[in-house]
Amino acid sequence: MQAIILAAGMGKRLGEYTKNNTKCMVPVNGVPLIDRVLLQLSILSLNRVVIVVGYEGQKLMNYLGSEQHGLKIEYIDNPIYDKTNNIYSLALAKEKLLDDDTLLIESDLIFDDGMFKLLLDNPYPNLALVAKYESWMDGTMVRIDQDNNIVNFVPKAAFDFRETNSYYKTVNIYKFSKTFSRTKYVPFLEAYTKAVGNNEYYENVLRIISFLNSHDLKALPITDEKWYEIDDKQDLDIAEALFADEKDVLRKYYGRYGGFWRFPKMLDYCYLVNPYFNESRIIDEMEAFFRTLISEYPSGMKVNSLIASKCWGVKEDYIIPGNGAAELIKVLMETLPGTLGVTRPTFEEYPNRRDKEKLVTYIPQNSDYRYTAKDLMDFFEKNHADNILLINPDNPSGNFIPICDVLVLAAWCQKQDIRLIVDESFVDFSVGFENNSLLSNTLLEAYPTMVVMKSISKSYGVPGIRLGILCSADVTLIAKMKKMVSIWNINSFAEYFMQIFTKYEKDYKRACEKFIAEREDFEKKLKEISFLRVMPSQANYFLCEILPPKNANQLVLTMLKKYNILVRDCSDKQGFDGKQYMRIAVRSHEDNERFIHAFRDLDKN
Repeated sequence: MQAIILAAGMGKRLGEYTKNNTKCMVPVNGVPLIDRVLLQLSILSLNRVVIVVGYEGQKLMNYLGSEQHGLKIEYIDNPIYDKTNNIYSLALAKEKLLDDDTLLIESDLIFDDGMFKLLLDNPYPNLALVAKYESWMDGTMVRIDQDNNIVNFVPKAAFDFRETNSYYKTVNIYKFSKTFSRTKYVPFLEAYTKAVGNNEYYENVLRIISFLNSHDLKALPITDEKWYEIDDKQDLDIAEALFADEKDVLRKYYGRYGGFWRFPKMLDYCYLVNPYFNESRIIDEMEAFFRTLISEYPSGMKVNSLIASKCWGVKEDYIIPGNGAAELIKVLMETLPGTLGVTRPTFEEYPNRRDKEKLVTYIPQNSDYRYTAKDLMDFFEKNHADNILLINPDNPSGNFIPICDVLVLAAWCQKQDIRLIVDESFVDFSVGFENNSLLSNTLLEAYPTMVVMKSISKSYGVPGIRLGILCSADVTLIAKMKKMVSIWNINSFAEYFMQIFTKYEKDYKRACEKFIAEREDFEKKLKEISFLRVMPSQANYFLCEILPPKNANQLVLTMLKKYNILVRDCSDKQGFDGKQYMRIAVRSHEDNERFIHAFRDLDKN
């Protein structure tokens, strides 16, 4: 058997990475793609590796030479690589195809070491590796029947988003027998290029063969094997996360701060959102209006304040909608003078926006990081702060202070001339949530310097629309903040969500009730895991101490690499006592069952 690698293309979409380099010499985590694939091929019994070169071909030949890792390497030059496509590169190698059984590989791929073994261990002589369609995939798709016969190749021009459930993407790794190449592929390749030309794709020849009701070529669907096709900078960035070394992998994932739809098989147990409200028909209505929303400007602050006022029942002058709570946190922290009192461990977005010398930090002195309104008053009476932050329920501890006690704290702050900031982004996950919110004109007016923040992304499970609100009866503060954000700080999708939300309030209530029941079930199962100490929570996550001999960092790595589940190691958060901690989100029942299955598996080892 031999391998043929197509490496003639220019890789223009990779920009400066291929300015003086062929695409296969681009490094992923420090290792050029060509080095990686040749090392993977070196463990196979191959007679030779044939590389079709073109753009910067001489540089690649000088780099590799005639032998690498015990592999004999031959080259074929495509001198008109800038005027042709990969069908011409393969046509140049057609005589080689006739010589031996072949592994055909495109050079812009990165994949797990076991991919070639899948092909070689399979008894069928002619195979195409395929993967079930996912949103990141582009290029040639196929349909397969129940016997894994490829019944159709779907070119880009024929792609239909309504049919994606039936699509598989070609991984661009094939196994061709010498007989197939001689009797089918090469004859059709010659006829196709003569009739259509050389600026085409070699898959088009396979498409024609599939039209003949021929079952010569079968599909071999992969399952959990990792692979990625690197066409542009974004692809390179994702590939570096997927194939990162153990020491770098968490940094590369955590540093993305979202966008995990690009990793569709991965379960995200870091980011905290309502898992049930997106089942509401509110999403269907937004989807039906999508084309209008994306083509129209949103309203300005005046209108959006009115709509937000309608949704959350507070006066227009008391409310400011933001591009997520993050925008409002930034503006608030830049606006308020004086020191900020925080309870740690906590959500660091607030203290990160202040100078360290302006922070007054309270750390609960107990193993569960529980605290009460009285604890806060006792501490800050002795350690004055001009502003006190209360995240309720707190993140990551899940600590919750009942609303009656929050109001006692608010009254005390008012008396002490301290501004109280209450972030109730997770309050709708608490038991009795309907009566736990501070968002009412009566309460805001009773404590006019109190500020209430709410992340709609978290509570309502719509982080993609970027929406948050801040409320206060301090109209001077609200007016000042409205001038500090851009006139179009809310996009049309967020505006429309607020416009129609009141029709779906009952759905939201049911979603919150369903969530609370699921959290109780999830908590019981987590407590059965021997290496976890689960702390009580009224939020949509649990803070868990990882007990010896388990290690939080290694546990998170294992969950990602073995089970494709991303969890937050928060051991290094300020305020912890040096022990090992993990924050575990609560997702849907199906997702939580997958998570529990993984932890039970790890509990056996």
